[in-house]
Amino acid sequence: MLAGLGPHFLPEYWVRVLIVLGINVILVSSLGLSNGFTGVFSLGHPGFVALGAYASGILTLELSKKAAYLPDLPGFLAGVQLPFLPATLLAGALCALVASLIGIPLMRLSGNYVSVATLGFLVIVNVVLVNAERFTRGSRTFTGIPPYTDLGWVAGWAVVTLLVLSRVAYSPLGRAMRATRDDPIAAQAVGIHLLPARLLAFTIGAFFAGVGGALYGHYLVSFSPATFYVAMLVQQLTMLVLGGQASLTGAVVGVTAITVLSEVLRNLERGFSLGALQVPAVFGASQIALGFIFILVMVYRPQGLLGDWELRLVNGPRAPEKAGPMYKGGKA
Repeated sequence: MLAGLGPHFLPEYWVRVLIVLGINVILVSSLGLSNGFTGVFSLGHPGFVALGAYASGILTLELSKKAAYLPDLPGFLAGVQLPFLPATLLAGALCALVASLIGIPLMRLSGNYVSVATLGFLVIVNVVLVNAERFTRGSRTFTGIPPYTDLGWVAGWAVVTLLVLSRVAYSPLGRAMRATRDDPIAAQAVGIHLLPARLLAFTIGAFFAGVGGALYGHYLVSFSPATFYVAMLVQQLTMLVLGGQASLTGAVVGVTAITVLSEVLRNLERGFSLGALQVPAVFGASQIALGFIFILVMVYRPQGLLGDWELRLVNGPRAPEKAGPMYKGGKA
């Protein structure tokens, strides 16, 4: 209802804030499936967001604009222009395929090793996007993308994402994921294989990262590889850690808190006056504040605001399960 009525009753500024908030709910909750429920702390999520944005952008770009902006595209892409929904699904499928391929070796790793390896994936994606000028225009701005993303699309995909992730996270498969996180040795002793559980969480998360990337690309309509790099990674991790890595409800709370705080700081960093007091502009203050929040949460509450607590609507009638010792204090 909010998605349908919002654009008619809310100022355009708040509609845009809600669109960004909804996209971040998709991206952060999908990141939480692997980082929070399997304990595989991935730093490569923005790489899938980038692949989704570029894939959907190429598939939906008008043919005349493709000829102008991407004259060296291969023939099977140069003559294709898809509607928004099929392009979004294909973007998600592409990311899931890439995740399943790279996940086979990466999901065998644990701890710091998997974080460094997934960070390497993010760097590789960025370098490939910068150098694949035939497909991405390189480091130049990729522009001309149709502005398909609106509040209705974002709200619909956010609901689908949370429904699917909650069905996976609180199913027998989800319990296997949490078992591999809490005590991998005990999980294997009772017959749970680590690789399939981790790989499936990584692949599902990548699919929705690709969908979120497509929505974000059609919202921005112009972007470059730098849009999907370290700043996006820090923002997503801060939202996830603040709310609680092992909670879909926490992901929504973290996204909402950081989005509201970012908007407030973005307005304040332009400078303001309070009576006789004149506060000058401090550009970049919002990014600095996000960095401090990330540090403070990791030091004083590593399990996040909600820990592993879920709304009953999300995890069903079952009683919430206690987090294992690895997650209680963020220590092994």
